[in-house]
Amino acid sequence: MTQPAVRLSGVSRRFRRTRALDDLTLDIPAGAITGLLGRNGAGKTTLMSIIAGHDRPSTGSVEVFGIDPFEDAPTMSSISFVRDNQRYPDEFTLRQVLEVAPLFHAGWSADIAEHLVHGFRLPRKTAIKKLSRGQASSLGIVLGLASRAPLTIFDEPYLGLDATARRFFYDTLMQDYLDHPRTILVSTHLIDEMEPLLEHVVIVDEGRLVRTAAADDLRGSAVTASGLTSAVEALTPGHRVLQRRTIGGLTSVVLETPADEELRAEAGRSGVQLTPATLQDLVAAYGVESESLEGTRA
Repeated sequence: MTQPAVRLSGVSRRFRRTRALDDLTLDIPAGAITGLLGRNGAGKTTLMSIIAGHDRPSTGSVEVFGIDPFEDAPTMSSISFVRDNQRYPDEFTLRQVLEVAPLFHAGWSADIAEHLVHGFRLPRKTAIKKLSRGQASSLGIVLGLASRAPLTIFDEPYLGLDATARRFFYDTLMQDYLDHPRTILVSTHLIDEMEPLLEHVVIVDEGRLVRTAAADDLRGSAVTASGLTSAVEALTPGHRVLQRRTIGGLTSVVLETPADEELRAEAGRSGVQLTPATLQDLVAAYGVESESLEGTRA
């Protein structure tokens, strides 16, 4: 079996009385694009910081390519971590950033950097601190993709980008990933947009691991059932209800179960509409209050 790019065992991180991560154990596969999904405050940025070697867990262990990345220069040089609030020296311009960045990444591609700079229409002489939010995000994308680091981590990389710029990012990421395979971990709230790119998914909530699975397996793991409340409620016994919404006499539930022939037949007889739950649906469902997650299993 291929060794995972990242392995976390019992990782917790506390900041005084706040527990940002709570006993996470998971593997992130090598050579895949993994989506790190969850609501704001779920612990995603803390988790990425620990993986990148910028922070240490309070308890537990983390390995990147088999080595603890914290203060290990060779391992950290194989990681590119682009934060959503990336900082640069005050007077740096794009030209200076692109001169310095190759010193930190042996696989740096000047060609892909130039392609991205041109596609995002980034100004070359403006001080980085004067760039707009979208331009700053574009610069982070340039650094992350052009690094071609064995492990590239993006924390909400598209903030401030319009739809055209985001599409350019997605297309460039996928093409360069296909040409130069590596491990990419990306935290995103635009799940519907990025879903086609994701091969693996990690969902966290309140610092805890909720689900980790191949994206294709997760897409088929739940359904949304909608219709008259009485008919929908008759369909739920034996299935875990992840989320329930009721308006008037209509109810919609997310059920943690594949839509097999028996379930479809039962739904058809009772007039309940079944649709596959998207990754966005699942993140929303897993992120609701714990008492709303209660349901029954067979």
